[in-house]
Amino acid sequence: RRHVLEASQQLTEIINSETSTESPEPSGEAEPAGEEESASHCLWVDKFTPRRYVELLSDDFTNRCLLKWLKLWDTVVFGKEKVVKKTKPSAEVHPPFKQPKEQQNKWKTKVQLTEEILEAELDQYKRPKYKVALLCGPPGLGKTTLAHVIAKHAGYNAVEMNASDDRSPEVFKTRIEAATQMKSVLGANEKPNCLIIDEIDGAPAASINVLLSIINRRDVEGEAAAGVVRRRRREGGVLLRPIICICNDQ
Repeated sequence: RRHVLEASQQLTEIINSETSTESPEPSGEAEPAGEEESASHCLWVDKFTPRRYVELLSDDFTNRCLLKWLKLWDTVVFGKEKVVKKTKPSAEVHPPFKQPKEQQNKWKTKVQLTEEILEAELDQYKRPKYKVALLCGPPGLGKTTLAHVIAKHAGYNAVEMNASDDRSPEVFKTRIEAATQMKSVLGANEKPNCLIIDEIDGAPAASINVLLSIINRRDVEGEAAAGVVRRRRREGGVLLRPIICICNDQ
């Protein structure tokens, strides 16, 4: 084993000496070299963090559920209509034969139940039934990484804030409204924002009440309103952006 370690160390020194003795390239390639040097000194958790959906190592069921929920916002955020699944023709041709079988097998899997919940009808503002997703688990599980990768994959600009840092409910409310209002669509990379609130379990009760008031704001009043009043209220106060909360202790 000692001989193998010595040989590998010598090989590493030879490779490093060859790369350092190479002639420098023109100034146009000076920046990539600097980027490589800075990347070599960064933390491994940053260097090897997942950048795409296929690189995620977290639970696949959780990944798909969060992505499915985030895609439900496409109607109100991107103006895309919800795709309605067509029923299979075989189910329509033989309803009497399949009905007893369905009565016998009433138990549904976790995946089927979750998909039925997520595929619920959109509300009056074309938003999904559940306005906030909550990721729970111990530290190091990949919750924050999952939220950022899913938001980027769905076409959003991920805006992260720490709930335990902003102890004031006023500051908490201001940051949430700044990240979720319509004006922030033309912010970074001209993409709509997806707000990620980390350490939501460390936020005081007043901040949680502020978040709940923003989620449920003007829903009841919007039903009674009509015409220009409804449009103004929708643009002014109704939550039109997804929010992902992260916590360790559910």
